Amino acid sequence: MYDELKKLAREHGTPLFIIDHDIIRSNCRIFRENLPSVQIYYAVKANSNQKIIKTVFNEGLSFDVASYNEFMQVYEYIKDFKEKDQDDYVWDKIIFSNTIKDIETLKKIKRYLPLVTYDNIEELKKIKAHCGTAGLILRLKVPDTGSQVEMSSKFGAEPQDAAALIKSAFEMGLNVEGLSFHVGSQCTVNDNYISALAITGEIFNDARKKGYGLKILDIGGGFPVPYDANVPDFGTLARVIDAEFRRIFPEDTELIAEPGRFIVATAAVLVSEIIGKNRREGKIFYHINDGVYHTFSGIVYDHWVPNFTAFKEGKKEICAVVGPTCDSFDKVSLSSHLPGNLDIGDLLYTENIGAYSIASSTRFNGFDGAKIFHKNKISS
Repeated sequence: MYDELKKLAREHGTPLFIIDHDIIRSNCRIFRENLPSVQIYYAVKANSNQKIIKTVFNEGLSFDVASYNEFMQVYEYIKDFKEKDQDDYVWDKIIFSNTIKDIETLKKIKRYLPLVTYDNIEELKKIKAHCGTAGLILRLKVPDTGSQVEMSSKFGAEPQDAAALIKSAFEMGLNVEGLSFHVGSQCTVNDNYISALAITGEIFNDARKKGYGLKILDIGGGFPVPYDANVPDFGTLARVIDAEFRRIFPEDTELIAEPGRFIVATAAVLVSEIIGKNRREGKIFYHINDGVYHTFSGIVYDHWVPNFTAFKEGKKEICAVVGPTCDSFDKVSLSSHLPGNLDIGDLLYTENIGAYSIASSTRFNGFDGAKIFHKNKISS
């Protein structure tokens, strides 16, 4: 791998973000093999690169979109379908999982009978007024302790409010098709899924007894990526989810999920270059040409812990790796174990950086983001 990364860096320059589409396809298949009864909606927000969306589209996955712009990125691949086929695709393969949608978006998607989420009465009123054709998924607040990124402080109705929110929707003439939850991104606590399934199961079955035709359970995302050896095995989690789902929910319940990180995190490597070196209070500071305002933005927004490997060998010590901007906040790591003999012009590489990285990159201080190189991309 060293030789290939160095060759690509020489050819394309740095920082270089290398996406391996074979790994994306493999991750899609791993998810399917472990949860074969689940309809997979790729969470576009994890990495919205257009070529990634194309690969996922070609794999036959559905899509979780957070905005109209993300919707249009998927629409690019169905724009030449006949109108009925477009409508059918959006109806069956896209969910607007952001619980708060602006009025213009609701107006634009009304013709498609879209699947949308909600978690409060004001959103119901807005949907009724501007997109009454929608199928609704009520998102519930569930435990997310131990997840890398928690969700419950901003999203999800309190379980005790669920029955009223379902009843209100039907009284407005809207159709609630199911329930959803999200246990938090990079969830490494299997019990969170067990608790969430128990909470949603009680509400789901109660609603069915009352005559409401709920049929979908959306278990969200959060599926753990093997960033290190301490991350629980996905196959074990999948068996837990499948067993609890079968135990709690009626046989005709449709199960869907919204993996994003799981699909793309392991599919990218970043090659960065040392552009400065200094020793401050006894510690070596390596300045690189990428930072927290760019590809390493996941450190800020995703609580991601970066990793660095040097191409050059040498005696290792605890070093700092900092970004190129003039902001002192731009510190990528203060505790990277790297050789102390690295020089300006030497390269580092960072693995498992495919999710929540270039998706939230900026041009702060006028620095361009990393160049993107696509590996094993199928052109057709």
